[in-house]
Amino acid sequence: MIKWITAFASIAVGCTAIPSSDQEVAQTNSAPEAELVAFAQNSSVSGIYDRTCAKCHGDRGQGGGGGTQSLNTTEKFHQKYDRPYFDAIKNGVKDMGMEAYAETLTDQQIWGLVVHIRELQYEAYRRENGGPKAKDGVYQAQGHSYKVTTVLPRGGGLSTPWGIDWLPDGRSLITNKAGTILVTREDRILGSVSGLPTVAVIGQGGLMDVAVHPKYRENGWIYLSYSDPGQRSGTAFTKIVRGKLKWTGSDAEWTEQQTIYQAPQEMYSGGGVHFGNRTVFDGKGHIYVCYGERGQGNLSQDLTKTNGKILRLKEDGTIPADNPFVNSPGAVKAIWSYGHRNPQGLVMGLDGVLWDTEHGPRGGDELNKVVKGGNYGWPLVAFSINYNDAPLATPWPSASQKFVQPEMRWLPSIAACGLDVIRGGAFPQWRGDLIAGGLAGQTVRRIRVKDGKYVDQEELIWNMGRVRDVAVHPLTGEIYVLLNQPDTVVKISRAN
Repeated sequence: MIKWITAFASIAVGCTAIPSSDQEVAQTNSAPEAELVAFAQNSSVSGIYDRTCAKCHGDRGQGGGGGTQSLNTTEKFHQKYDRPYFDAIKNGVKDMGMEAYAETLTDQQIWGLVVHIRELQYEAYRRENGGPKAKDGVYQAQGHSYKVTTVLPRGGGLSTPWGIDWLPDGRSLITNKAGTILVTREDRILGSVSGLPTVAVIGQGGLMDVAVHPKYRENGWIYLSYSDPGQRSGTAFTKIVRGKLKWTGSDAEWTEQQTIYQAPQEMYSGGGVHFGNRTVFDGKGHIYVCYGERGQGNLSQDLTKTNGKILRLKEDGTIPADNPFVNSPGAVKAIWSYGHRNPQGLVMGLDGVLWDTEHGPRGGDELNKVVKGGNYGWPLVAFSINYNDAPLATPWPSASQKFVQPEMRWLPSIAACGLDVIRGGAFPQWRGDLIAGGLAGQTVRRIRVKDGKYVDQEELIWNMGRVRDVAVHPLTGEIYVLLNQPDTVVKISRAN
């Protein structure tokens, strides 16, 4: 199990000076190809590490040069040492013979080195430990032993399954990204839903979340989120609707659709990334929905745009009078929080705390406690670097930037997707803990939180497939996991 322990050994990163990246860019406008390649190697994060750090710490962080110890130990991987790593590089460690690099590396480059070191540590951990291991089909974890079984195997109608929720009688609804919904019961596909809205399958967009109203027996409402085709060809934006199911045997027809939230057409774009989206009920007549910034990070800070926001609406789509920006001229009245990148996990804890998980770029996925009016800083601060290996930002806001910091970050990224809270009878020792998934990380993590604070985490699944959604069965408390590549559904249940 991954459970990052808390200890720290000082580091001495042997870095030599490199010129300012801004200055170098100006000098390479007419450089020949060989010089451009050399520039990229010098200015990329891995290039900086290879040229300045590897001579002492090894090309994979294994240590050895000048008597340095390995960086790749579990006790050096805890997130609370992010800042000490940064400070050691920036200010030096005299007792270790390490010089300060505040004058020769930018803060963004220094933080990029921390991200790179974290990636090396993670790679070393996986090489040595792999993931959770079962003995006779049983996994051991803190508080419970558990088993993982396949509920719905590959094929039979699953096609990039995206979201799952349950009807009161125990049947489940599973969305497929391509725009279909399957009706299932445990290990059987019973039927499907017809008459669904037209979905724009663009890149990461498609039919996404499904959320059954907690009072479904009384009102019959089901909420869907999907990438809605725009009036301009090739454009789309996430739309929230609700409707009811008219049953004919095991099949159903989508009827009585109502629009809950639709952005203005000028916000629709042709980009294929960062649609969000999850829908959460608070039990007080409101829903929360999360929106990605559609690859336009600067819009996350723009209160006149829905991009990169978490919205709070009444269940019928009207705007609550106590929303934080309802009286701000030009602002989207539904905004609850902003400065998000691409949240694809959202849940209300048993104590009423709203949590989200969201994607960073390369590194810096976040677990956030979502608060009214909070600004979460994207893209001005980030625990990540760019996908192209270039430095991006630093994680810490300045005194004038009133940003909400994440309760926990993942370095490297797990590509956080899917989030729920553990309840029901299956895992009583885990009641109130969060359960989170990761696409690229192919992981499911149990996250302990207490009084709105992150405590620790434990890995339950690794390397079974890209985890698109995790959801706790409302009747049994068992944990269902939607996997992509392969497209299957597995279940985590108590072993004893």
